[in-house]
Amino acid sequence: MLIQFNFKNFKSFRDEATLDLSAAKMTEFSNRVISVGNEKILPVAAVYGANASGKSNVYGAFEYMSEYVVNSFKYGDEEDFDDVRPLPFLFDVSSETADTSFEVYFTVPGDKTEKCYNYGFCIGQTGVTEEWLNYKAKTARKYSTIFYRDEETLDLAGIPKTSRENIEIALEKEVLIVSLGAKLKVTKCKLVRDWFLNNEFADFGDAVTNFFMSRVLPAGFIDDEKIRANVVKYFSSFDETIKGFEVTKLPAQEDSKEEKYLIDALHKKIGSEDMAKIPLAHESAGTLKMFALYPELQDVLQNGGVFFIDELNARLHPLLVRNFILTFLNPEININHAQLVFTTHDTWQLSNQLLRRDEIWFTEKDDMGLSVLYSLADFIDEDGSRIRKDESYEKNYLLGKYGAIPSLKTIDFFKEG
Repeated sequence: MLIQFNFKNFKSFRDEATLDLSAAKMTEFSNRVISVGNEKILPVAAVYGANASGKSNVYGAFEYMSEYVVNSFKYGDEEDFDDVRPLPFLFDVSSETADTSFEVYFTVPGDKTEKCYNYGFCIGQTGVTEEWLNYKAKTARKYSTIFYRDEETLDLAGIPKTSRENIEIALEKEVLIVSLGAKLKVTKCKLVRDWFLNNEFADFGDAVTNFFMSRVLPAGFIDDEKIRANVVKYFSSFDETIKGFEVTKLPAQEDSKEEKYLIDALHKKIGSEDMAKIPLAHESAGTLKMFALYPELQDVLQNGGVFFIDELNARLHPLLVRNFILTFLNPEININHAQLVFTTHDTWQLSNQLLRRDEIWFTEKDDMGLSVLYSLADFIDEDGSRIRKDESYEKNYLLGKYGAIPSLKTIDFFKEG
């Protein structure tokens, strides 16, 4: 599980930002808090904020970190580093050339020893300037070092001796030890790499992503009727008109080995037991989005990963969004402690009947273009008091009590001079 994510000097975030999924000491919905080792961890984090306030950059920072961990073993000789460098905060002469940093604290699904891990790295203009991996046993108070590197140091004391020499020989400045070590089958490096691989991402603010995600089929969907039945059951939670799916293999095209299929959604005809077939592509945008979400939802619920979604509310009814969130909040369904981190403008979910104060986050951007990230649990109002759990979060947010809303002016440019 993700305990905490820190990042600095990434796009609109010049200063360090922290998304903390460790539970604060509060009484609401205490039954949903998950205990791992000495950590108390939350299953959900919702990020609100005005357009262009930095919500998507929180999502983007974690996605960038994940991609760099998974792929950096090939950056030394196959990639132009300028193409993979993170974009720093460019509106400050000091930050535009400064390092960008990423760090996570996490636990590993299925680890009976309940260790906690701390992993992070910094990237400068020419490559990795610092990288570290630490762990803490369930009964320990402090973290112990597995490896550490900076531009002058390479300490691999926690890596088996048989693997150290291979890493020392092959490591390049653009490459992460974790990425290279996983490629070399070093167990502790593979553990970290696999934790990132276990997470899922869905950016519904990106039209291209929307297009391709709606065409990704759940594993086994083509050949396994049970899988298709599970998808129908999933759809029945919000659309009972879909009774099944029919899969037809299309004739192979010349000079193409790719297999293509036509998928029809089956709807019962009025006053008949017959089914009407509608090509899946002709279903509503909301239905296609829910179809696109299913494979990743299935994976994270089965494997206990983190599901990051940008603009969860896009093209979905608020009640459907709420139902999706409740999937992660229900311990009888979410038995493997999967987590949901999502950005949204849907204030209907901003309720003390659904979310804890420490599960609600805001991004706000100032006049200099600097974004900040803060939790409702940590917010102090004008009277110097913390937010009460019985407040109307939605009403007070829209009134501007918590910040993170647009600064609006009348659209008057149509007026004649």
